[in-house]
Amino acid sequence: MPRKKQVIQRKRRQKTYASGESAAPLDLAPKGAFRVFHNYRLFAVIGTLVMVAGLGITSAFLKGNNGTSANVSPRGQGVIRTTPEAGSTATGNQSNVKQYSAAPAMSIDPNKAYTAIIKTDKGTITVQLDAKAAPQTVNNFVFLAKDGYYKNSPFYRVIADASGHVDFVQAGDPTGLGTGGPGYTLPTENTATAFDSAGVLAMAKPQSSDQPNNGSQFFITTAALPTFDGRYTVFGKVVSGLDVLKQLQPRDPQLEQQPGSPALIQSIDIQAS
Repeated sequence: MPRKKQVIQRKRRQKTYASGESAAPLDLAPKGAFRVFHNYRLFAVIGTLVMVAGLGITSAFLKGNNGTSANVSPRGQGVIRTTPEAGSTATGNQSNVKQYSAAPAMSIDPNKAYTAIIKTDKGTITVQLDAKAAPQTVNNFVFLAKDGYYKNSPFYRVIADASGHVDFVQAGDPTGLGTGGPGYTLPTENTATAFDSAGVLAMAKPQSSDQPNNGSQFFITTAALPTFDGRYTVFGKVVSGLDVLKQLQPRDPQLEQQPGSPALIQSIDIQAS
């Protein structure tokens, strides 16, 4: 290209600035559809929405898998043997369960013989209560039974060994979850009765071993369990109907997501002589 034309084109490309005007950098903002990438506020809003949605999905996933844990016994190995402790599997709705502001006053005569007739939908169990060895516990049990606290409550735990033989059954929680109670506790009464045979009636212990165990939950053994000696307040002995308990189907809402239907306590009648 001739030199004269090159000079003319160079002058055309050069911009003449007025007095006081400086050469500002070129505006490189994208055009058309690409303008969206230049809107930083829009990108911040989109990023926040994506983060919130991700957290919500993660929370839902974890909640849905909460029921499956390492504590669930594998199939084929039977129910894991555990101690009769009031569990913490879930928070049940106790709006229809009786609650008391304090433990009952002493109303029984420890020198009398008290018998509990436990009527269930599977049969009747008769228990001789030991008021001399555990007067506060027997008094508490008699009060709750007469007040209808145990009516229609389940044997919510039926624990068996690896061979399927029932070791003990647990009841006394109207919620059926292992979390219920009358709203109070009593101190443990130390009794000398050993768990050397079936049919021992004792108070179930709460999750924390240092807490009082006399609320409303109780268990009855269907086999000798010497490892329980000295750990629970014993307050009675089954005199008839033990076979009713031995035939119950193993279930444990603390370990199973969908345990079978429990046997129900229809009523507990107290006789004194």
